[in-house]
Amino acid sequence: MSDKKMTSSRRHQLKSLLLAIAKDLMEVEKKKDQEERARYMEEKCPPLSLPHSVQELQDLCKQLHQKIDVVDEERYDMASKVAKGEKEIEDLKIKVQDLKGKFKKPVLKKVRMSADAMLQALLGSKHKVCMDLRANLKQVKKEVKEEDKLEPVGDWRKKIEDQAGMDGRKKMFESEA
Repeated sequence: MSDKKMTSSRRHQLKSLLLAIAKDLMEVEKKKDQEERARYMEEKCPPLSLPHSVQELQDLCKQLHQKIDVVDEERYDMASKVAKGEKEIEDLKIKVQDLKGKFKKPVLKKVRMSADAMLQALLGSKHKVCMDLRANLKQVKKEVKEEDKLEPVGDWRKKIEDQAGMDGRKKMFESEA
């Protein structure tokens, strides 16, 4: 019975206390950030005093260019470190997903769509696509055998007549023997 639920008024009071403490901590952190920024700017950017002679101006410009080069190198190094870190994070995320197990493929809905509508959806409405599948088919002509062409319909009669005479019978006996 000691594990009783908290009343809503007590929960509300604790929540408001936590929010007040968080607000104070955020204000302290914001002040610290502003002080840090001001200190950094004083350190890196001293107040600018413009010299009066041309030679001193040129020297100042050279110094500023050197400082700009150093800052650009630092920025490039930081950017490359960040990019490398992001790539490592992505690789680790992929490894974690692979270790968790197989991916469940979602069930896809069947969509009835013609080929023209599908291509139009893929390519956009600007492209006019007409896909007539029968137009792209090869025309195949049936080959007629040469033997059929050479033998006309009445050829069998001529063959019987050749065999009917003595010459035909003589040929039949010679071919059998």
